[in-house]
Amino acid sequence: MHRRAPPAVVLGGSPDEIEARFYEALLAADLDRLMALWADDDEIVCVHPGGERLVGAPAIRAGFAAIFANGGISVQPVQVRRLQHLGSALHHLVERIEVSRAGETRTAWVLATNYYVKSALGWRLAAHHASPAAPQEPTGTLADAPATLH
Repeated sequence: MHRRAPPAVVLGGSPDEIEARFYEALLAADLDRLMALWADDDEIVCVHPGGERLVGAPAIRAGFAAIFANGGISVQPVQVRRLQHLGSALHHLVERIEVSRAGETRTAWVLATNYYVKSALGWRLAAHHASPAAPQEPTGTLADAPATLH
């Protein structure tokens, strides 16, 4: 198994702090800063809304490079729910995305899951999976769930 060299910097902090850095890197379109947040493992994975599964650092880097070709992305995590255990943390959340075109700003909603693992270098992102949501902010309550799932 081929592994990439780990980032030289120890990130430390908590999964919440790594998540904040992830969204800051998205806004700044800072590919190097974004990639430094990922775990050193060949099986890291990223799925963008409506996109293919990107496995491994080279594929994830290429996917974000294509996105950043148009500049940074204004993404704000809201409705964050957390599950944390000794060496892993799972955050499921709603992403509020502001998209500006022709002087008009629109809001899009995305459902996302971020999975973090703790390594010798601190917490790292191991998976980011995002899916399109409803045109308005999802509430995430059972009262809004459909009666049938399929």
